[in-house]
Amino acid sequence: MEDHDESYKKFFSFPEMVEDLLRGFVHEEWIERLDFLTLERVNGSYVTDTFRQRHDDVVWRVRWGEEWLYVYILIEFQSEVDEFMALRIMTYIGLLYQDLIGQKQLFKGKLLPPVLPIVLYNGVSRWTAAEDVYDLIVPLKGGLEKYRPHISYLLIDEGRYAATELSELHNLVAALFRLEKSRDMSSVRLAIENLIEWLKLPDQKELRSTFTRWIYKVFIQTRFPKEKIPEIQDLEEARTMLSKTVVEWTKQWKEEGRVEGIEEGLEEGLEKGLEKGRKFMATLVLRQIERKFGTLNESDRQRISEAKESTLIEWGERLITASGLDEIFKH
Repeated sequence: MEDHDESYKKFFSFPEMVEDLLRGFVHEEWIERLDFLTLERVNGSYVTDTFRQRHDDVVWRVRWGEEWLYVYILIEFQSEVDEFMALRIMTYIGLLYQDLIGQKQLFKGKLLPPVLPIVLYNGVSRWTAAEDVYDLIVPLKGGLEKYRPHISYLLIDEGRYAATELSELHNLVAALFRLEKSRDMSSVRLAIENLIEWLKLPDQKELRSTFTRWIYKVFIQTRFPKEKIPEIQDLEEARTMLSKTVVEWTKQWKEEGRVEGIEEGLEEGLEKGLEKGRKFMATLVLRQIERKFGTLNESDRQRISEAKESTLIEWGERLITASGLDEIFKH
């Protein structure tokens, strides 16, 4: 499976994604001065081998007024917060400046261009590391204070954005974040429908394919590791497949439960037959959950066995996108 970090780097190799990242998540006045038509990816001949060996991330430049602004994007997707990220950013910026000096890519008067460092983070816990290297250095008095450097980065922590806030944005990056945060089928379907609408142009075919591959390899295969799901080829197919799966599973639980109930009802009465159908559904839901998350404890197993039919159907639908048991059993 394609590494999650690498898949995000692939996304931000497209100028549309970089533009939407800046427009949607950098709320500063100078953004309005950027000429996004001039977005240009810094290629390997521009960044030295030494810099690439130190960190292989995404570097763009874009016109800012009459000059170039270098946008350094650090894609960081670790399960744990890196407490020394600010120090890493300072190192990367220093190396980038050395490269620019060597290539004579300076402002008039031999001044260095401004750099915007961005850290994207999608970990479960919230980001708590210092966002300025200044805060990593012991404060000393007596004249040493002025030597503490100030270099900060812009943190974009996906978990800090509410689903409603993201859904209001006509933004490709926001749609990606919505898929990452999705906990129900309706939000997944809406995000995919937005992507279908926003990526219609012929020259967006490669970006559309990148989203399709990500949905299949990172989203679907990660959430359904034990299911044999055929590979999808486009976003329309992804929407149809996910929607059809939910409908078919729900229909199967209902129909098989009712059939079992009717057969039992003919022998023992309608009331007992319906209860038999509910128990069948409970058994089916339990088997599906344990197939995805492993054997449950006795408390959760009893919870499922005693649940109402409507509750079992709801849990079964949540199972489609759930990444943990708490998302299934939530109120």
